[in-house]
Amino acid sequence: MTTARPRRAPAPEQAVRYRVSVLDPHAHLLGVTLELPRPGERQVLSLPVWIPGSYMVREFSQHLQHLVASQDGRQLSLSQLDKHRWQVRADPAHPLVLHYEVYAFDASVRTAFLDSTRGFFNPTSVCLRAEGLEALRHELHIGAERLPTDWQVATALAPLETDSTGFGSYQATDYDELADSPFELGPFWSADFEAGGVPHRFVVSGAGDWFDGERLVEDTRRICEQQIRFWHGDGPPPFDRYVFMLHASAEGYGGLEHRQSTALICARTDLPAVVTEPAPADNGKAGNGKPSEGYTTLLGLISHEYFHTWNVKRLRPAEFRHHDYDRENYTELLWFFEGFTSYYDDLMLRRAGLIDDTAYLRLMSKTINQVLQTPGRHVQSVAQASFDAWVKYYRVGENTANATVSYYTKGALVALCLDLTLRAEGHTSLDEVMRALWQRTDGGPMREADLDRVLRKLGRRSFADELSRWVHGTEDLPVLQLLERHGLQVHHDNAPLAQQLGLRVSETDGIVIKQVLRGGAGEAAGLAAGDEWLAIELPAARRGGPGEAWRVRKLDEVKLLRGRRQRVTALVSRDRRLLRCPIEWPAATQTVRLAVADATLLARWLQHSPD
Repeated sequence: MTTARPRRAPAPEQAVRYRVSVLDPHAHLLGVTLELPRPGERQVLSLPVWIPGSYMVREFSQHLQHLVASQDGRQLSLSQLDKHRWQVRADPAHPLVLHYEVYAFDASVRTAFLDSTRGFFNPTSVCLRAEGLEALRHELHIGAERLPTDWQVATALAPLETDSTGFGSYQATDYDELADSPFELGPFWSADFEAGGVPHRFVVSGAGDWFDGERLVEDTRRICEQQIRFWHGDGPPPFDRYVFMLHASAEGYGGLEHRQSTALICARTDLPAVVTEPAPADNGKAGNGKPSEGYTTLLGLISHEYFHTWNVKRLRPAEFRHHDYDRENYTELLWFFEGFTSYYDDLMLRRAGLIDDTAYLRLMSKTINQVLQTPGRHVQSVAQASFDAWVKYYRVGENTANATVSYYTKGALVALCLDLTLRAEGHTSLDEVMRALWQRTDGGPMREADLDRVLRKLGRRSFADELSRWVHGTEDLPVLQLLERHGLQVHHDNAPLAQQLGLRVSETDGIVIKQVLRGGAGEAAGLAAGDEWLAIELPAARRGGPGEAWRVRKLDEVKLLRGRRQRVTALVSRDRRLLRCPIEWPAATQTVRLAVADATLLARWLQHSPD
């Protein structure tokens, strides 16, 4: 006979609680109070050193100051363990309270920003992590004290108790969800729409009254609907709400994906404008009614970050099953998660009818040329580039183009080559592969072996050789040959002068050399990054004639003055020393331009009816 044990009443739910307030917008200071319900005896607190989606150690703790701890009104001593971790001895039977300040003046999507016009923060920059308590529910309260009455709050976190402007308390299931949920504060523009049966919100800060929010929301809705259908057909997406947070600045570009939101930055001139008369090209539409180049770039950014909702936030590298916020998290798969997303971002714009074939092919040509103009593609594979992102991709220097390749652009071309190869062989497409990967992993962590197996199953053969050569090798991809088999004509045009010389330059205040590309005429001449190209010396145009020397401020002037001469001498300033660098003029290098050769064949790939 057994005796039933008495059932204990469940303990009341505990939560880690933050209170974030604006201390001084002019000093760019946020104040944070953190309360731990049941601290450890030697409670460790840490601030992440990086934010998922941006693969570089950012050292957010550099902006944390005035950290103090107390229990029952009694101040406790804190000891700093290393650059981002602190320890406090506490009584586990009583709540532990910490107060600190965060300096917030980085206007990027990665950290925190505060001034008198707006506020923005990622919790990875603001919210200390209580080690050992990460699995508890986390609450964050934002107070409206000392703020203008027109300020609001936007976030994808679930509200716990908020007012009509969004100020109040929010909750996350654990620290990971909190860390993945940015906040926007300020007098922003906001609109709601629905896609796939799910409520979406679009928030824009920094725009003027001329901004055409209605058009931006409608175009974004079409992108969202297209992508939800891509992944789920008529089924629902794996989230119940989504928030776009866009900041329009004088100049800027970037985005960072999250599970139920994204933070974006664009140049203010890239926003669509309300049309009161025939629109000039820089008001969201070109003269023929098509999107301007800047607005197309913005739509591509929106498409890219939204596609990440599936491809990297859910379907993700196995190494990212659980993020380690204390150090680098390495993977060789960024070519898949960033590169394949870069392939689909513009393709989704075409499938949603937001751009036409010509605009799409212009974007594809740009990607191809970016890769072909990077000597580092023969030095580093995209798998290596993924692994080295922490020390190379975000640390751009004068030798970057010679030593590395972008896992965004070359990864997009790997996706293109796989897609066109699968379609040419007639068994499947990359679209089907992506959906099968989602089903195979249940929308969760994956390895390259999962992609290999899905390709083998749907493509009815092994693609190990292609993955080895295209992903782990450094040979050029068969992009142009595959494109010609799918209804495109490849044209080769003369490249800009800087590219012909193997240089990347700035011409805002004279000619300043930024990068010298490996194997180019500039390198052979002895030009170096940082040189200021002041003048050119020209030999006599005819035998016995005088030579010439000319001051130059633009490369076009060099081209004009050179005439037919095959040799010129660049007069440059390096460390204020004048040097002569003789240049043997190279044969004209080429750039790729794509055009439609067979619209019906092309439509089978792009999956649309010819216009």
